[in-house]
Amino acid sequence: MRRRTLGTLVLLATLSLVGVVYTQMIWLKRAQQHEHEQIALQLQQQQQLDKQFNDRVTIALTEVTERILSITKDPSDLFDAVKQERPNYFAVTINDTIHPYLLEALLQQEFKRRNINEDFEYGIYDCFTDSIVYGNYVSLGDSVHADSARHSQLLKLDKDGHYFGVYFPRRTSSLWTPGTEGTINWAYPATVTLIMFAFFAYSVWVILRQKRLGEMKNDFIGNMTHELKTPISTIALSSEVLCDPDIVNEPERLRNYARIIHSENERLRQQVERVLQLATLDNGGGLNMEAVDLHDILEETLNSFEVLLKERSGTCTMDLNAKEHLVRGDRIHLGNVLFNLLDNAVKYSKTPPQIHISTSNDNKHVRVKVADKGIGMRKEDLRNIFERFFRIHTGNVHDVKGFGLGLHYVAQMVRAHGGKIHVDSTWGQGSTFTLELPVWKGGGKT
Repeated sequence: MRRRTLGTLVLLATLSLVGVVYTQMIWLKRAQQHEHEQIALQLQQQQQLDKQFNDRVTIALTEVTERILSITKDPSDLFDAVKQERPNYFAVTINDTIHPYLLEALLQQEFKRRNINEDFEYGIYDCFTDSIVYGNYVSLGDSVHADSARHSQLLKLDKDGHYFGVYFPRRTSSLWTPGTEGTINWAYPATVTLIMFAFFAYSVWVILRQKRLGEMKNDFIGNMTHELKTPISTIALSSEVLCDPDIVNEPERLRNYARIIHSENERLRQQVERVLQLATLDNGGGLNMEAVDLHDILEETLNSFEVLLKERSGTCTMDLNAKEHLVRGDRIHLGNVLFNLLDNAVKYSKTPPQIHISTSNDNKHVRVKVADKGIGMRKEDLRNIFERFFRIHTGNVHDVKGFGLGLHYVAQMVRAHGGKIHVDSTWGQGSTFTLELPVWKGGGKT
């Protein structure tokens, strides 16, 4: 897929996701607005019902007051005797005290006549004790038995005269108000939206990463084809020359072509070996773990580079200061790790290679540093050098051969041995690779 096509698809997907989120927000906002309108309408209706109830109660209590005055033959007129002190509490002023049973009978009779079916409690103010004498809990709808009902602490008012109070415990408020602003919960859609964004971002990241891996894989196939085709062609041409019977008369020329075939065959062997190393990692090949002396492996690896260093007039110095240099690992793979690091140090040096190898101990670990004064690496490349197929771009110049597998193999193998690898590099000045492996004190084969 072309980069432009991928960019267009990502842009369209982003716009679609933003459109979905925007539509969802509009829908939620409208739903919330509609809910607020419904709440306001219900509030208005409930206020009307509460007002009707309060009016009925006021009329009923006024009628009860008049009947009390009639029974007591009190000629006075109690103007505005009924006061609503709380949304569910009414106080009625009277001229004299009244027997609780009589008051209860009058209240029940009048409430039933006014179609007031709410449970209520009543109490009479006692002037002598300056307290409310509790009357009784009356259940007009027979929903609660009076003896089992929980009695409330009736409100005492700041009054000196006689009065009685009527309390409706089942009416929490005469003005209905919702407990919350609405049932529309923004947390759930917000969470879903965040999950969508996270999934979308992860999908884009995976697509871009796969595209990048695909490009690197294509580069690998191209490099591998070139790396294998060149020595094969050289060997084929050299073989044709050797098939000439007259070559026997030219021993120097014969040795030269034989050396070319041997050199190109060794080159093919190394390239195939690197591919097999990667296949071993992918297939989860087991490691032959044993006690390995890193100093011995370093010396063996350096010996294999003596000829190449002499050809390029290079030098390699070693400073083996580690007192504990025995590790638990696979000798062959550790040798390949060090070989790859030295091979890179030689390949990526435009001038005669100058390599320095040192070892040291730190916190029960042995450190191996391979430093060179080659071309170095840029900071943006350091993040990717251990990835499979990654190779530093050098423009149209392809003077350094490889598949981009060496450092990936090194990193994977170091981690398989329980170690760490770190690189410090400056463009144009060189690189230093640091291996850190646990020291093995058990000894012997494991």
